[in-house]
Amino acid sequence: MAEYNGPLEQIGPCQWRIPKTYRADMRVDGIIFADEHLIAQIKKDQGPEQVANVATLPGIQKASLAMPDIHWGYGFAIGGVAATDPEQGGVISPGGVGYDINCGVRLLRTNLEWDEVKPRIRTLVDQLFRDIPTGVGQKGNYKFDKPKLAKLMEQGSQFVVDLGYGTAEDLAFTEAGGRLDGADPGRVSDRAFTRGYDQCGTLGSGNHFLEVQVVDRVIDEEAASVMGLREGQITVLIHSGSRGLGYQVCEDNLAAFAGAPKRYGFELPDKQLACAPVRSPEGQAYLGAMRAAANYAWCNRQLLTHQAREVFGQVFGGSWERFGMELVYDVAHNIAKFEDHDVGGGCYKQVCVHRKGATRAFPPGHPEIPGAYQHIGQPVIIPGSMGTASWVLAGLPGSMTQSFGTTCHGAGRMMSRTAAVRLAGGRRIDKELDALGIIARARGHKGLAEEQPAAYKDVDQVVEVVDKAGISKKVARLRPVGVIKG
Repeated sequence: MAEYNGPLEQIGPCQWRIPKTYRADMRVDGIIFADEHLIAQIKKDQGPEQVANVATLPGIQKASLAMPDIHWGYGFAIGGVAATDPEQGGVISPGGVGYDINCGVRLLRTNLEWDEVKPRIRTLVDQLFRDIPTGVGQKGNYKFDKPKLAKLMEQGSQFVVDLGYGTAEDLAFTEAGGRLDGADPGRVSDRAFTRGYDQCGTLGSGNHFLEVQVVDRVIDEEAASVMGLREGQITVLIHSGSRGLGYQVCEDNLAAFAGAPKRYGFELPDKQLACAPVRSPEGQAYLGAMRAAANYAWCNRQLLTHQAREVFGQVFGGSWERFGMELVYDVAHNIAKFEDHDVGGGCYKQVCVHRKGATRAFPPGHPEIPGAYQHIGQPVIIPGSMGTASWVLAGLPGSMTQSFGTTCHGAGRMMSRTAAVRLAGGRRIDKELDALGIIARARGHKGLAEEQPAAYKDVDQVVEVVDKAGISKKVARLRPVGVIKG
């Protein structure tokens, strides 16, 4: 893919601007959060051009934004953030949410120490891999017929918690309580229902994983203590989304949106940006279906949590409660939500915030943060690659002034999956990880090759940028000791 050769003006230690004068169709500037090292990597694909493309959307407010883990994606760059004003003809774009609606992460803490888990880590990872469905086409342990699936998509995590697969505390520590209001299963196609029938509670493929980790460094003692994190402790990180159901919802609506720009009198620089006014029939139909898929994703992660808890109980002998396997937090990173934000000059509006490969990072005192975290800020969970660290951050006030309450979502790919497989060149990535003390289990060698650490940016550098920019602060670093993947 060609490199980006357009303008990039450094406007701060970690901010780079694509001025709206770059192209006549841009309505606002583009702003990328990065340091000098990362911006050199970011320019190697067309991600910045996609930031400029998003700046052309009707009703966009303030700026088209991108996080330091930005890389080229469908329509929007992954790592892209945009807020539109529905009252000014603002649009909603499926490409600004992504195919995997409400792909996200959740972190579980435990009261287990690495020293006591280390002798049984292989047994634990093997049991997790046996008991939790992973990979393309794997059927789950839970099946929901159409009436039950419709209720699940309407009620979100509460539905599966009521079936005994979680607790009230799980709901309290999930973004939005695990449910977006306004979900409309009636907008979800029969094909999507069919795909979702037996996939809730499955990990999936690609970059999705369940990882056993050790807290290896605490940066902010107070925030870590409030989150129940300490050095040497075992944690579990779960990364998955809405599976085939969410993919189908995106696919269905992209087709419906294809002719919308012409119908509503605007042009787009890229057909993959297909969008429609939030207030239009197409926009409302997508919102109802997207929210339903988002609720499905929260149920998926809740059922994955239940299965992980059962495995820990089986391997270590006792109930999951005995091992303190409580939810620290669950955050979405592919979603569109309506939030109140300052769009400039102290003017507050309700806007439609698209986060595609980006994580909500609300600051201390925000009303949507659980009471336990009110004085430290919302927990933010940033997964790395299989062989590198993950991070726990907390939201800062700067996120509200600079990035619509948003921060990064991961390390960010540096090469395509095809290039990663070519780089692996027949190597055994699982053996290489084993030599690093990381037990990896996957359905095939290709999946591990695609997700090898070399395919990603340095997550420590990415996190350093958002910390320096004042949009989220470092709390704790987690290193992997075992991982299962599709």
